[in-house]
Amino acid sequence: MPFVPTDPLGIDELLAPEDLAIRDTVRDWAAERVLPHIAGWYESGELPGIRELARELGALGALGMSLEGYGCAGASAVQYGLACLELEAADSGIRSLVSVQGSLAMYAIWKYGSEEQKQRWLPGMAAGELIGCFGLTEPDVGSDPAAMRTYAKRDGTDWVLNGRKMWITNGSVAAVAVVWAQTDEGIRGFAVPTDSAGFSAPEIKHKWSLRASVTSELVMDDVRLPADAVLPGVTGLKGPLGCLSHARYGIIWGAMGAARASFETALDYAKTREQFGKPIGGFQLTQAKLADMALELHKGILLAHHLGRRMDAGTLRPEQISFGKLNNVREAIDICRTARTILGANGISLEYPVMRHATNLESVLTYEGTVEMHQLVLGKALTGLDAFR
Repeated sequence: MPFVPTDPLGIDELLAPEDLAIRDTVRDWAAERVLPHIAGWYESGELPGIRELARELGALGALGMSLEGYGCAGASAVQYGLACLELEAADSGIRSLVSVQGSLAMYAIWKYGSEEQKQRWLPGMAAGELIGCFGLTEPDVGSDPAAMRTYAKRDGTDWVLNGRKMWITNGSVAAVAVVWAQTDEGIRGFAVPTDSAGFSAPEIKHKWSLRASVTSELVMDDVRLPADAVLPGVTGLKGPLGCLSHARYGIIWGAMGAARASFETALDYAKTREQFGKPIGGFQLTQAKLADMALELHKGILLAHHLGRRMDAGTLRPEQISFGKLNNVREAIDICRTARTILGANGISLEYPVMRHATNLESVLTYEGTVEMHQLVLGKALTGLDAFR
């Protein structure tokens, strides 16, 4: 068989026809609905028409994609990963919209919610008619969620919720916020309707990363919730951490989408941009860069594929998810930076996607577990010694 520069290891041969069909459907949607507009959205720092985009993603089956029932597609983990890769090849903000909706907000309700909560929220969320967000990180509490200050206190049969959450994707457009809070019983999750009295979600502006994404602060000032707002299926940090594992898995694939877009841009540019009388792709130093980029890109996709098969088999461990996120996001940033050097000054222009992907990945690098946290997860797993404290 001939060598295929876009698939040098023949990874597509590992995919079933239905996997390829899902990947191509999401790729085509992103090419039509996102790529023609994304540079303008990024430059203006907004994601216009987010509700319409959510409904279209719901129609594709991309929201809560790997969940079963309640209008969800019930796709495999590998299929969900392929969708994340294609969405982030367009923009990290679009993949974040899908990831927070499905892998955090919907997953929390699906995994830990009551049947009534599932029936109330999940069908509309799967269809994109209702947008959800996930409130864990706080202004003064990031990597140590056990120290969160948001508190829910019983008042008769009700709960009264007070606190703030920060850097919340989808927050300002959400119909429901899954909020984690301290209680006298331990950390609990709450499905909070965002039209509740005392709840507000001001949008965060002046970002230099994930600009085509809605990012918000959640403010809860004596938000009174009925008893059935609490997620009954979990108490303690294992609840939000379980959701984060599910979302981090999607990032492992998504980061390779940003890397692929940047690599393919650099490859095309190197074959057409001429210096000293010939295309720069004909110089040894440029070819060395392209070879190294291709190496890390397709190693990362193979890693994502392997972890996806493990998730589908029910054998994927949290430490392995840390392995994947740590490697793939770090390598994706390096690929973007190398691609920028091949494009030279053009690499900083929004006419090309490279700098946009690079700045987006700076957020992906630290959200849902910083580099240091994943290093410590792996360090503990390797040594048996806990260095977190």
